Amino acid sequence: MSGLRFTVGMNARQVDRAAARAAARAARAFREDVDRLRLDAGISVPELATAAGVDRAYLYRILAGTAEPSDETRARLAVALGADLAVRLYPNTGPLVRDRHQGPILEALLASHHPRWHPFTELRVLRPSRGWIDVAFHEPGQGLIVATEIESELHRIEQLVRWSGEKAASLPSWEGWDRLGRPTISQLLVVRRTRANRAVVADFAQQLRAAYPAHPDDTIAALTTAGIPWPGPALVWADVRDGRARLLPGR
Repeated sequence: MSGLRFTVGMNARQVDRAAARAAARAARAFREDVDRLRLDAGISVPELATAAGVDRAYLYRILAGTAEPSDETRARLAVALGADLAVRLYPNTGPLVRDRHQGPILEALLASHHPRWHPFTELRVLRPSRGWIDVAFHEPGQGLIVATEIESELHRIEQLVRWSGEKAASLPSWEGWDRLGRPTISQLLVVRRTRANRAVVADFAQQLRAAYPAHPDDTIAALTTAGIPWPGPALVWADVRDGRARLLPGR
């Protein structure tokens, strides 16, 4: 891990709640799939229990949501129904684990923005995508809010662009949205300047330019100075040294 330290973007209680909701959704989807396939095949619950080698009363409890089947029981039911069983992780809004460089970058953003911008940190969005936006800057005068993502290391650019866009589009589901008067949503991506990250950006320059077309100099000026309009979605570099960060001009 090259000595990197990591933090978690949710506290333990938030992780517990999010995990419980995800588990409940998966369990409900499994029950619905079993019932749908059973009805499509014209099979009764007792007939399915016999074919799968599962206790009949236990299967009734599973379908009622009062019993949690083991992985083996799920597999038995899938085989009896002629279905494939798969447990997969589908990328959604990015991991909760964050490295130690993101904190200083966020501090630099909060310290450098002009007072006309009102920052909100750790915004939880629910739909259509679930996740957390690092920070959003609201400018009432322009009727604008800028969903801001902080990235220390770049990997899958297409996934990053998609996640960022989906979370920004989900801002109306944030609990504080209605207080802002439904502003226009824009985006800002702040990336730690390293040789590796610059190489990734160079390799995917066209995709990133399409997603974040505004010039960084105009973006920094709009964020830090009065009277300068927001130029649109942008990518800005940040330099992190000795636990302190600063925004860098230039592409």
